[in-house]
Amino acid sequence: MNIKPKIIVVLGQTATGKSGIAVQLAKKFGGEIISADSRQIYKGLDIATGKVSKKEMCGVPHHMLDIISPKKVFSVAKWQKQTKKIISEIHARGHLPIICGGTGFYIKSIVENVCLPEVPPNKKLREKLKNKTASELVEILIKLDSKILKTIDKKNPARLMRAIEISTKLGAVPKIKTEKPEYKILQIGLKLPEKILRKNIHKRVLSRIKAGMFAEAQRLRAGGLSFSRMRSLGLEYRLLADLLQKKISRADFAPQLEIADWQYARRQWQWFKRDKNIHWLSPTAPRKIEKEVKNFLD
Repeated sequence: MNIKPKIIVVLGQTATGKSGIAVQLAKKFGGEIISADSRQIYKGLDIATGKVSKKEMCGVPHHMLDIISPKKVFSVAKWQKQTKKIISEIHARGHLPIICGGTGFYIKSIVENVCLPEVPPNKKLREKLKNKTASELVEILIKLDSKILKTIDKKNPARLMRAIEISTKLGAVPKIKTEKPEYKILQIGLKLPEKILRKNIHKRVLSRIKAGMFAEAQRLRAGGLSFSRMRSLGLEYRLLADLLQKKISRADFAPQLEIADWQYARRQWQWFKRDKNIHWLSPTAPRKIEKEVKNFLD
């Protein structure tokens, strides 16, 4: 009998405490964590992304963090391929793979075993598009493949640029096709009341500014990261690029980032709520989460 390997996924909106819960589960059940965050894969994007620190890891092995320069583009197809390899290695060690993050399509690629097109980055096209706004990229994509706009974040230049790249190469972004799932998966979704989530986002913005978010952006620039590439990384980095170019003031930075983070959290919820296989639990009830995982593993 072919028994599918088991995997735990800890997902949810930004500022719901996913990393802490994932570490707790890993310590309890002998797990290793695989990050499903589209920006934490990049080296140097630490403070603004809230990348888990060595201390916060509590000795638990973490994967798919700091694997590539932010000057380069890392696709979901590459993430899926490397993640599957890591899952096999973790199982071979007799440990439990725990995927943790908030990038919905990364998670979907594993949970639904999505077939992804192998379209390499088009450097000439990216150079042509790099200074265009999200609105301008949307207009380009409408002409190439208007249907894909129903499933893409219209405010994310990196995602829009990638869709244009694929459409230019293939004629259109192909419909999502899936294969037979390779794993037996329990998806734990962390959900907080709106009022508490907003408060968490506010506190997190201030703590990251205090931790040196501005200095991090300056280091990235000194390391050769262009403003257009920084902006394409979205959210904090888009605003940090604007700040360094004096398009916004420091006084305006925090309020604008709070708004951007809240809008992002809402988009995450719109994505995740469509999946009826997610078990939604509160991060303030860790024992319930542990019980859910134990029942699944047993």
